[in-house]
Amino acid sequence: MPRWEYLTTPLIIHNTAAILNNWGSEGWELVQVVAGPEGGLVAYLKRPVADEPDA
Repeated sequence: MPRWEYLTTPLIIHNTAAILNNWGSEGWELVQVVAGPEGGLVAYLKRPVADEPDA
């Protein structure tokens, strides 16, 4: 069963694509964008946790 790690990041409206492309290039997949508690947008991202080699 895959294991995931998660990330949240604020999105700046005029730079949204660049922010998401930056995280995507590091293997993060966008899950959802929601309104933040203080306004603005927050992106929720996930990526699989790399399997650690057996010791």
